[in-house]
Amino acid sequence: MMIKLVKNFFMKKNINKKHNKNEPWFKWLIKELNTYEAFQGFELGMNPRDVAEDFISRNSNAISEVFENFDEEDKDTFDQFLKLTECEMHVFRILEKQIELRKKIRFVDFKKRKKFKS
Repeated sequence: MMIKLVKNFFMKKNINKKHNKNEPWFKWLIKELNTYEAFQGFELGMNPRDVAEDFISRNSNAISEVFENFDEEDKDTFDQFLKLTECEMHVFRILEKQIELRKKIRFVDFKKRKKFKS
């Protein structure tokens, strides 16, 4: 869902010379996030914040170079990206609650009532 939404953004900034010069940096970020093996960190017992910090650490040079040319247009796009990400998180939380509620609901078949003997 998020990747499709991000593809709709138009960015004028490019990643540094080490990367494809014509590739918008949000597209680069999504590509890097998609190829990052977050589940390996989870298997090692890392929490999501630790996994995110590891991602930032591994990509710190490229991210620093992106921020060297970061302008107001980029800031506005980044803010929109944050809103979309937060929205996506809320969708997953709502779905998680619905799944939990389904586990708690007990269905009763009233047609199969026991007949009491008098």
